[in-house]
Amino acid sequence: MLQIEIDHGSGFCFGVTTAIQKAEEELAKGNTLYCLGDIVHNGMECDRLRQMGLVTIDHSQLSQLHNVKVLLRAHGEPPETYAMARRNGIEIIDATCPVVLQLQKKIKRQYDVEKERPSSIVIFGKKGHAEVLGLVGQTQSTAVVIESFDEVKRLDFSRDIYLYSQTTKSLDEFHRIIDYIQSHISPTATFRSFDTICRSVANRMPNISQFATRHDLILFVCGRKSSNGRVLYSECLRVNPNTHLIEGPDEIDPSWLDGIHTVGICGATSTPKWLMEQCRDALKDYEL
Repeated sequence: MLQIEIDHGSGFCFGVTTAIQKAEEELAKGNTLYCLGDIVHNGMECDRLRQMGLVTIDHSQLSQLHNVKVLLRAHGEPPETYAMARRNGIEIIDATCPVVLQLQKKIKRQYDVEKERPSSIVIFGKKGHAEVLGLVGQTQSTAVVIESFDEVKRLDFSRDIYLYSQTTKSLDEFHRIIDYIQSHISPTATFRSFDTICRSVANRMPNISQFATRHDLILFVCGRKSSNGRVLYSECLRVNPNTHLIEGPDEIDPSWLDGIHTVGICGATSTPKWLMEQCRDALKDYEL
């Protein structure tokens, strides 16, 4: 008989849970609610909330709205978004994750101190990611974004460097970047790094690694837009080559179960528990 385990450490992080709760509370009042961007990087959860009445918009659509309610998701937004909302009489329901909000404030303070000096604020993160756009926005778009360790080599090491990280990036890679900058920074320049990686995400790495080693097959349930999902999926794949990334139960291939005794189901901080449970139930149906 097939043994199936859902990873108890997987599922929504605090920031995503709060954003979805705020959306559900507002929608339950029967009010029209807009959300700036996908509330979570999971298509099926977005579909569920869309059926409840949530309307997803982009920044160009936001500029055309007046006197409505708009939810800002956990990723956060740059100052320009708040300014536009004030001009258009838009009521903001701010669901920015507290960890992201603190990071924005740190970067803004550093920028205000350093903007007249020849220094670089560097953000280790994914270019174009909603959270990173919000962080870069704190610096009048002057911050340098590096996506990986390989890009650290293009920094100007003659300037002071202040390094921050997107909250969901790899802690190990962040430390590699720190080591490289420390060994290449000019003796006349200052280098400071700020560990701004969310521990509720970073701590999932060793936990999910242990989980993946316990099973013959791993189903990693995740929207393909999820940044932290790709990191966690890669870790599962590293320790268990028989790992498959799926967005939902429809993507399960029954042939994966040949000769399999145990299956582990896990996911990203943007993966709802109900979706992992649907995948579990689909596996049980294959046994019948």
